[in-house]
Amino acid sequence: MAKKRPQTKAAAPQLKDGEVPVVGAREPCPCGSGRRYKACHGRAASHAVTELVQRPFEGLAGECDWVALRELVPAATVELTLKDGLPEGVPSVTLATVLPMAWPALRRDDGSVLLGLQNDTPSGDLSRDLADTLTRALTAEPGTPVAAQRVDPQGPRLQDLLNPAAAFEPAVHSGFEFWVPDSENATPEVSASLERANAAAIPTVRLKSVDSSYWCETPDKNHLRWVMPHPEERLLDALARLHAAGTSSLGEGTRLVGSFRAHGLTVPVWDLPSAMTAEECEKPAAAFAERLTAALADESPLTPEERRARGGLTNRQVTLS
Repeated sequence: MAKKRPQTKAAAPQLKDGEVPVVGAREPCPCGSGRRYKACHGRAASHAVTELVQRPFEGLAGECDWVALRELVPAATVELTLKDGLPEGVPSVTLATVLPMAWPALRRDDGSVLLGLQNDTPSGDLSRDLADTLTRALTAEPGTPVAAQRVDPQGPRLQDLLNPAAAFEPAVHSGFEFWVPDSENATPEVSASLERANAAAIPTVRLKSVDSSYWCETPDKNHLRWVMPHPEERLLDALARLHAAGTSSLGEGTRLVGSFRAHGLTVPVWDLPSAMTAEECEKPAAAFAERLTAALADESPLTPEERRARGGLTNRQVTLS
């Protein structure tokens, strides 16, 4: 006997690609195909969203400090200026390295917004993820946190929301008391999170003599980590010239130990004596900046010694993002 063909329901009318909204990966695709979103229109959306944006903060004021606050600094805040001004009922918008309970954002009781920077994000474009969180925080109910969610790959980026002419001036804090205006009345969960965060925070200071350079104190030795805007290959050549010449340090007992990549920028790192304070780094850092400027302007081929120095720096380079 011939097998009966299984009966199928009539297919729902499918939407055009531009009409298909973004939903959860395991939910039915809104186009009506009957497949899960991730196996249907979610494929293209996922590719568009997860493709890594190498320099998510490019074009923003203070790009190097954005990278530093994302990767280096435990506790810091920056007042943000929106292109279209603050919405009614939102007295301020503040970027923070970390928020209690690892919230992506928080709308405080007074309507002000805190936007967390050091959070895992669902896509490969950190700028778009943060813009989505910020947009939702501006309209959230006062006194509520904002959760993470899948972002629209065509949604705005920070570059679309923030005023590029506004100054970006980080304030580095010794702890996370900025989380709550009245820590004595904080919930037990927030108080516990605050205590844990303060205990883990590494003392960090932003230098005044040069841009985007951060001193930090660790039990064995101190470090200076300096986010630089120069093209990587050109910067490595310049650092190699200084290293080969014996002028890459910041004084006695200090040493340029390598660098790492973060969000499209290069971050040289120096080991410092444990007794060397941030204040004592100011003059040596300013002097190094002058030597670096001269080395960056040198377009002659690297000497054999400089090439060896460059190879050593390259071998000690790691990528964070």
